[in-house]
Amino acid sequence: MKIIENYDYILSVGTFFEDEEFRNSLKKAIKNSATFIYMHPIDNFELKDFYDQFIKYEVASEEAILALIFNFFAKNLPKEQKYFLENLDIGYLSAESSAGEEEFEEAFVKFEEASKRALFVGDDLINHERVENIVKLLANIKKYTDFELLFSDKTFEEKVNSCSNLSLNEIDDLQTFNGTLVYFTNIKNNEKLVASQTFLNIAKLKSGDMASFKIDDKIYKKEVVLDKNLLGTIALISNPTSNYRFAKIVLNKEQN
Repeated sequence: MKIIENYDYILSVGTFFEDEEFRNSLKKAIKNSATFIYMHPIDNFELKDFYDQFIKYEVASEEAILALIFNFFAKNLPKEQKYFLENLDIGYLSAESSAGEEEFEEAFVKFEEASKRALFVGDDLINHERVENIVKLLANIKKYTDFELLFSDKTFEEKVNSCSNLSLNEIDDLQTFNGTLVYFTNIKNNEKLVASQTFLNIAKLKSGDMASFKIDDKIYKKEVVLDKNLLGTIALISNPTSNYRFAKIVLNKEQN
């Protein structure tokens, strides 16, 4: 198994690094002077002392993010892939995903200075509605960049490695996720809904309130607690899900 600590440049996408083994391996890489670029919709407070650059992107924009990574890091492309990138609206994808072109350019400067580069692919991508094109994008990144791909999920890794069709589909229009959202994490022993002050303000709740919400016909009832280190409108919920790990919710205050 390839481990993160063996690389001197790590770019991550689609992972919040809840897994202790991966997080510890990442910290060992940082201790060995590796460059770490963290890409995710949520800034992880526990990683602030470790990443060199944080690129925040919009929820559900992972397909666009991978297309941008392919655009900025690919080399020696055949005609079909060149045509795909030439017809990619970089400005639109960058603006709609909230990941600036200059941020990728900055990340590429550090990339060129490194000798062993890893793209760490997290669980967020597995159940994305555009997963088939995401798999093809990852297969192209694997073949046409100097990244070695590392995966948090073995089954998803096998899916990418067995992908033989490298013909890319047009990138889908990006969805808009406004209001309050939840992120399904793998953090254990946390039965509460962990939220920022911004989230609480929008939901008209305070820390300690009980609230219910519905996702795909399943009703959740949770105590909502404030995490002062959390920012934005995405709360954390520790529940397994077979769907995309972000969901928009409407909260109803319940009696304690």
